[in-house]
Amino acid sequence: MTDLPSAHLKLSGFHTVIEPDRWVPGAFTLIVDGTPQSHVNVDDPSELFFEYVQRIGHVIDQLGMPGEPITAVHLGAGAFTLPRYIHATRPGSRQQVIELEMELVDLVRAELPLPKQASIRVRHGDARAVVEKLPPGLRGSADLVVVDVFSGARTPAHVTSIEFYREVATLLAPGGVVAVNVADGPGLAFARGQAATLLSAVVEVAALAETQILKGRRFGNVVLVGSNQPLPLDWMPRLLAGGPHPSKVIAGRELTDWIAGAPIVTDATAIPSPPPAKNIFQTRAGS
Repeated sequence: MTDLPSAHLKLSGFHTVIEPDRWVPGAFTLIVDGTPQSHVNVDDPSELFFEYVQRIGHVIDQLGMPGEPITAVHLGAGAFTLPRYIHATRPGSRQQVIELEMELVDLVRAELPLPKQASIRVRHGDARAVVEKLPPGLRGSADLVVVDVFSGARTPAHVTSIEFYREVATLLAPGGVVAVNVADGPGLAFARGQAATLLSAVVEVAALAETQILKGRRFGNVVLVGSNQPLPLDWMPRLLAGGPHPSKVIAGRELTDWIAGAPIVTDATAIPSPPPAKNIFQTRAGS
C-alpha cells in the first residue's frame, strides 16, 4: 500500500507510517523504521492492544481512586496511546508529553486527532533534556511518569542511567509511580541492569512481564514500576489478574534475586538497549 499516511523523521532519518488495523475498525498502528511502535483505538481509547501497554494500563488503574484525575508525564509520544487512555478513564487529568520527533507528533495529530477536551500538552525535545528543564511546579507533583523512549527499536543510552532516573524521580508526587518499558532478549542483562539502576533511584521497584520473558527465554518487554514510597502489596494480585496471561509480578526479595548483582548503569557505562531480531517486531507497510 502506497497511500498510507507517512512522514520522514528528520532527526533520526527513520520513516514512519500509520496503518489501519485490519481486524479492529477505528484502530491504527504507528510503525517507525519497520517496527510497530504504538497501537491506538481512536473509537475506544480505553482499549489497549500491546501487552506491555496493557500492563502499564493496569498500573494506571491502581492509582488513587478509580476514575480520579491524575497528573502524568509521558517521555515518548508514539500515537499518544496512554495519554488517550488516561483521558478516557480519568477525565480531567493533566498530562505532559515529551517527544523528540516533531514530524511524528504532527503526523499523529493530523491523522489520529487527540480529543479536543483533553488537557494534553506536548513539549518537543530530547526526553532527558526537557525533563531537566520542566517547570518547578511539576517537581513532586506527577502521579505517573511513563518512560517509553525509543529510537526505532532501541532505547537510547542516555535515558537508561542512574543520573537520568534520579532526575525522573524528582517529578514524582508522594505515592507517585514511574513505569519504564524495557525491551530485552534472552538472559535479560539489559533489563536486570535497568531494574538495579531504577532501584537505586527510588525506594521500591516491581517488574511485570510475561512469565517466559522474565525467565529470560525470549525477547520481549518488561515493565518496571518504581516509587519513592513502598508499592502497595495489594496491587500485585490485581495486576496479575488483569492479564495478559501468563504473567508474573516480582518485587522485594524476588526482584533482588532476579537482578542478581547486575551493575548500576551510569552515564559513563550506559549503552542502548539490544536490537530485536528483525523477525520479532519488524513489519512492512501494508503487510
